[in-house]
Amino acid sequence: MDRREKFLSLQGQTTPFPYLLDIDYAKGIYMYDKQGKAFMDMIAGVAVNNIGHNHPKVVDALKQQIDKHLHVMVYGEFIQDAPLLMAERLTAILPEQLNCVYSVNSGAEANEAALKLAKRVTGRSQIIAFKGAYHGGTHGALSVSANETKKEKFRPLLPGIKFITFNSIEELEAITDQTAAVIMETVQGDAGVRKAQPDFMRALRDKCTQTGAQLIFDEVQCGIGRTGQNFAFEMYENVVPDILTLGKALGGGMPIGAFVSSQEKMKELTHDPMLGHITTFGGHPVVAAAAAATLEVLTTEIDYTQVEANGQLLVDMLQYDPEIKEIRRVGMMFAFDMESFERVEKVVNRCLELGLISFWFLSHPYSFRLSPPINITREEMKKAGEIILQAIEETREK
Repeated sequence: MDRREKFLSLQGQTTPFPYLLDIDYAKGIYMYDKQGKAFMDMIAGVAVNNIGHNHPKVVDALKQQIDKHLHVMVYGEFIQDAPLLMAERLTAILPEQLNCVYSVNSGAEANEAALKLAKRVTGRSQIIAFKGAYHGGTHGALSVSANETKKEKFRPLLPGIKFITFNSIEELEAITDQTAAVIMETVQGDAGVRKAQPDFMRALRDKCTQTGAQLIFDEVQCGIGRTGQNFAFEMYENVVPDILTLGKALGGGMPIGAFVSSQEKMKELTHDPMLGHITTFGGHPVVAAAAAATLEVLTTEIDYTQVEANGQLLVDMLQYDPEIKEIRRVGMMFAFDMESFERVEKVVNRCLELGLISFWFLSHPYSFRLSPPINITREEMKKAGEIILQAIEETREK
């Protein structure tokens, strides 16, 4: 078997149509295949490599930790330098009430654990989620995700879930004193980059405070600098979640998740019963070292004014193409609407042939998505825009 046949037969697949790039190495905004061809990564592993591939500070932190030790004990039993440093750096840039970090293995697990924490804190079971939401592929995370096509073959899922309309203040009346949690992406990613409106966010925060429902912001995709600030909820004045979930970019390319709340609430997972949430590899020292280094880069090297300027540059380049029906952008999250999925597919595939990685949304097929590293340079962004415009033109029906 050649390498493609081995990949398709030995590794479980997610779709019948994988990209099948044979990757050799990656650095900065580029990936290189086994033949040495460079690909501009305008997806960043789907909002993972926010500071680019193989950032030298992350690589150095990984090497130093590997020389010290790998896994030594299940989460929460031993004091270890790397997880402690990660927690210190993370809480240092969060509001004071988000002062306790629980490290897990993925964004989906972070959302699962956040729902458990909300139930434990409130003693309630009802959960409010939003139409258009995506929170992960595990049973609980899938239960609060909105795409019915993705869910129907895996029922029964969690009971007690009610979906309301994103940005609808009127439908916040569904939140009552029976509600354990309201879980929401601060910026809906899979729905095609939909931003919560300020008046809605204020009303949502007030309603959760009034009813005692725990407000969970899922920033697995939109956190860690993706929206042009450290955390997406910072776009809104005096709107802070009770529980924040993170993943993807937090690990600097390593697998990670985390949920963050107050120390008082986190203690509820330690008794009645003990081990309210438990994970063997959460807080793995090598992963935590990478996360700590990522947070250092985020707070010392990223110029958010440049992030915003570069994001706007791409919009300015693409917005006048007649086939781009609408552009939605928040920081370095982009959705470009076109006439149909068929047009999107042709553009995405042609971009790939031209050496640029773009992608699509699970639930928004007539848009293509971009989520480049937030430290992309102006010159790199201009080059990306030129390639995308070339792909549109070369696939345009004459």
